[in-house]
Amino acid sequence: MPLALLALAIGAFGIGTTEFVIMGVLPQVAGEFDVSIPAAGWLVSGYALGVVIGAPILTVLGTKVSRKKMLLFLMGVFIVGNALSAAAPTFGVMLIGRVVASFAHGAFFGIGSVVAASLVAPEKKASAISLMFMGLTIANIIGVPGGTYVGQAAGWRVTFAIVALLGVIGFLGVAMLVPEQGKPEAARIRTEFAAFRNVQVWLAMAMTVLGYGGVFAAITYIAPMMTDVAGYSEGGVTWLLVLFGIGMFLGNLLGGKFADKALMPMLFVTLAALAVALLLFTVTAHSQVLAAITLPTIGALGFATVPPLQKWILDQASAAPTLASAANIGAFNLGNALAAWLGGVVIAAGFGYTSSNWIGAMLAGTALLLSFLAAFLDRRSRATGPIAAPEPVAAQH
Repeated sequence: MPLALLALAIGAFGIGTTEFVIMGVLPQVAGEFDVSIPAAGWLVSGYALGVVIGAPILTVLGTKVSRKKMLLFLMGVFIVGNALSAAAPTFGVMLIGRVVASFAHGAFFGIGSVVAASLVAPEKKASAISLMFMGLTIANIIGVPGGTYVGQAAGWRVTFAIVALLGVIGFLGVAMLVPEQGKPEAARIRTEFAAFRNVQVWLAMAMTVLGYGGVFAAITYIAPMMTDVAGYSEGGVTWLLVLFGIGMFLGNLLGGKFADKALMPMLFVTLAALAVALLLFTVTAHSQVLAAITLPTIGALGFATVPPLQKWILDQASAAPTLASAANIGAFNLGNALAAWLGGVVIAAGFGYTSSNWIGAMLAGTALLLSFLAAFLDRRSRATGPIAAPEPVAAQH
């Protein structure tokens, strides 16, 4: 595989660390700013919504420069946002810092997916995408647990300062290893938006919102769930996050490998198993041993859906993949925001920390139903032609 994939993985490592490390230090942040755990959950939802908003905007703006220059700009935004979070004097300022950092997320993974896929043969696209996302999964094995440990030992501000430094390393990696691919054509913007006339693109994004959102319903509140329900110490949460990260790493590799061979069957199996695992987590979260088994299982199943869904988007919007790819990354984070908010609602209502797992199971189950619909429409379109969104009807006077 090209060295450029390593550079993209380095950037993904930094972004993955800042996205997930907040879960490990959420109680500490809530305590310093004197807000409740559900209120502190807005640092997760706010980040996710920032990705949703920033991904399409920055991707469209990026059509005016080369993809490499845009990736460098995005890493710069990431650095500024995390530095602001580290120095935040109030909860509101920290939330702003999280949103600023999040603006780099969707566009980086969206543009990076296109770059990664362009560097390899067509039959290896999903594997190349999974290698880039490997940086995110490794972040959950090393970066997130390490950041959680540092946050508990030296303070969460030190954690975010280190994350900003990771952004600097990612910037240098992209600068040195990613090749220039030229400036996209000016007319490409209209073509990029035209990709959204394909119903399959919208179905894929809906599956992304609901499927991966199911994982975030559980993982957002993992620190208080494991300490208050399972009985782990704060230090134990660090090792649980390592297990979760290992699960994500393995799921990402398997998802990339099998998506190149049998994409839709891969989605059927992983989404069904994910819904079951999340449902079981409402029970296994009460046992330290069972929780330690269930958590990496959820990570593996959840992240096994990422390469196939991203490849499905690239295939369905093959004529103009950049915006659709970035929008799908935004969809992942829309699911994160939705799940974090819904989980906070049921917890605040008094149903307990494990109640968020019920939300996750319902979201994943709905994604499974949509995957069946997508497969049905794909088979029909192969026989009758592609299915596009209906043209708007002119108003009658």
